[in-house]
Amino acid sequence: MTSQALFSAGYITMVSVLGLLAADLTGTDRWAGLPNAALTLGTAVMAAPLARRALAKGRRPALWAGYLIGAAGAVVGFILSQSGAFIPFLLALVLVGTGQTAALQSRFAAADLATPEERGRVISLVVWVGALGGVVGPSLGAWENAWGLEQGFRTWTAPLLVSVLLLVLAAAAVAIGLRPDPLMASARQKTDTTPRPTIGTTWGVIRTRPLALLGIGSIALSQAAMVAVMTMTPLHMRDHGQAELSGTVIALHVLGMFGLSPVVGRIVDRYGPLRSIRLGAAILGIGVVAAVIAGYQPALIFAGLFLLGLGWSFGLIGGSSLLVAASGDEYRVASQGLADAVLSVLGGSAAFASGFVKESFGFHWLSNVAFVLALAVGLWASVRLRSGRAMAEA
Repeated sequence: MTSQALFSAGYITMVSVLGLLAADLTGTDRWAGLPNAALTLGTAVMAAPLARRALAKGRRPALWAGYLIGAAGAVVGFILSQSGAFIPFLLALVLVGTGQTAALQSRFAAADLATPEERGRVISLVVWVGALGGVVGPSLGAWENAWGLEQGFRTWTAPLLVSVLLLVLAAAAVAIGLRPDPLMASARQKTDTTPRPTIGTTWGVIRTRPLALLGIGSIALSQAAMVAVMTMTPLHMRDHGQAELSGTVIALHVLGMFGLSPVVGRIVDRYGPLRSIRLGAAILGIGVVAAVIAGYQPALIFAGLFLLGLGWSFGLIGGSSLLVAASGDEYRVASQGLADAVLSVLGGSAAFASGFVKESFGFHWLSNVAFVLALAVGLWASVRLRSGRAMAEA
């Protein structure tokens, strides 16, 4: 929980300004989604390797390694951004994405020793503490930028430097405090040895398990819808002369993502992942609608981004709980790595395309696409819920 709060403070602050930094480096909004795409590409690429490291050595070595690689990438990215080298800067952000891989897998570390009745709650607690850093961090982004300008740094690059310190502290928290290792302790409770399936064999099994597939779909599609709108919101606000409010809006968005996670976890445990996923999709859709009709009204942007984050929280926690339950012990860790890889690929694709869509068609069309993704998740969960009822009645 400590590492998650530290990571969120650095990472989400950085994410909230990367679109502005990219626009400054390139002189156009068209490429503003590329930094977030690079981050999520790194998250996707490292999901399977960190899962394999966890299987071989435990959660602790996998998590601290991910945070340290992310910190190293932030150092390199800060240096390159000062010279305006945009493409090498993006490559450095791919390394930073490894830190996000570790943060995502930490929620599964919480579930390693959880009983089925409390799985949603313990996952939600790790997600929730991200609000402690994620809400405060973006609010300090403008101050960090002002401090960086006083030091002679390029505009919007100082948050990268601050994130280095916070990711190193996150790695230290895991290395020192995550004892006993939850995955190793979980393995010792079993009499048989834990197999180490590949991503290919895991996908072959997961695609035959509709609930596990829905768990991955809920996680990944909720991420894509959220990232597409969130990435372009600061630029949308800048277009209406409100760039200075973008940090506050992102902070409120992060509050929606993480702040009510304990409540979301209890709802998942009480009413089940399927109903929770369907509810999350509805909230996500309402948030997107609020954002698309907001125009330049800050109040509607605030409400829309908060609901966008809350809907994402339901999709992530409900989907993660469903995946853990449906994937089986032998494929549990590998399926988690697969889920985070798919999440990152779709989230990265959404971030990459968001700048092009906004520049070519407008922010409202970007929101329309996100609404369709939310609708797809809701309908998918409804179909599985009805199918389960039909089987029970039969």
